[in-house]
Amino acid sequence: MTAFGESRMKILVTGAKGFAGRNLVAELRNRDCGEILEFDLNTDKSLLDRYTQECGFVFHLAGVNRPEDEKEFMDGNFGFTSELLNLLKKSNNKSPVLMTSSIQAKLDNPYGKSKKAGENILFEYGRAAGVDVYVYRLANMFGKWSRPNYNTVVATFCHNISRNLEIRVDNPDTELHLCYIDDVLEEFMRALEGNPTKEGNYCIVPISYRVKLGQIAAKIREFAESRKNLNISDMGDDFTRKLYSTYLSFLPKDDFAYPMRMNTDGRGSFTEFIKTTDRGQVSINVSRPGITKGNHWHHTKTEKFLVVSGQAVIRFRKIDEKETTEYHVSGDNLQAVDIPPGYTHSITNTGNTNLVTVIWANEIFNPEKPDTHFMEV
Repeated sequence: MTAFGESRMKILVTGAKGFAGRNLVAELRNRDCGEILEFDLNTDKSLLDRYTQECGFVFHLAGVNRPEDEKEFMDGNFGFTSELLNLLKKSNNKSPVLMTSSIQAKLDNPYGKSKKAGENILFEYGRAAGVDVYVYRLANMFGKWSRPNYNTVVATFCHNISRNLEIRVDNPDTELHLCYIDDVLEEFMRALEGNPTKEGNYCIVPISYRVKLGQIAAKIREFAESRKNLNISDMGDDFTRKLYSTYLSFLPKDDFAYPMRMNTDGRGSFTEFIKTTDRGQVSINVSRPGITKGNHWHHTKTEKFLVVSGQAVIRFRKIDEKETTEYHVSGDNLQAVDIPPGYTHSITNTGNTNLVTVIWANEIFNPEKPDTHFMEV
């Protein structure tokens, strides 16, 4: 079935306040998929009877994974699933049902057994009622709104490292199988449209990662340290990019901002902003009115200047020639100016206010080999 083509479809989400549920509800609303019927532990139980009569699709995400008593595994993961399906049968509701299980359903432990029991009863229901059912044995999920010391070790590491708390890594070579919440949501949207990704009887999230515990801890520590050394990790790596977003979601609300080291003098200031090992660095240059900076050249280093506030003239001269070239730039008409090697160059504030220039260099500044040679334009 194609959910998006229907008029205000009603979608039941159990476990709506959990990690996956909160993210799913937000995405369903983003896409205007229909009316969301949220059900969670604190929802009036009587509403479930009405919701199972009205819904056109069920995301069954509710479950128990860290109970105080092991018997709660079976009550929460099998018992509630059974109750939900009985209500759907009672109202003769043929809505498709998507259920989140776990890769631990393959294991012989109380949690795994309860998940397997929930899978079995859903498959049996689907066969008997002629209903489409989608069972996802999910790997450990990570992403925003996950809970430390509950959902995954990733959440715990992000929470603790962002607060300078200790983390425990018993075996750094332990390999984790992880999936990112946004990749899970993309797959859930395909299932909502009737096009889940399947392997045999089970549905899968096609994008997942196998990463060692020690590597995860090292990356998250790297993220935290980047606020001091300004070095940004390789965001071209999908897992690193998603892990970084997850880490930032755990920052304390009073710790979003951090100070930058401003190098100031009578001319203005120069502040390094971002550094990367493979794509150079970005800095912010502030010049007072009438001030000229630069008057130097580079052998190999190249730069891009972007004046974002104020007015300036950028002058160039090839070091073995007399002819100069000028570019008049302004924050009112943004244009990037490339600084080639072998040209001495300067930038002069020609306005009445501070000149603010964003500078990108193709390499990180190395004080032992600055490649900066004084020569007036």
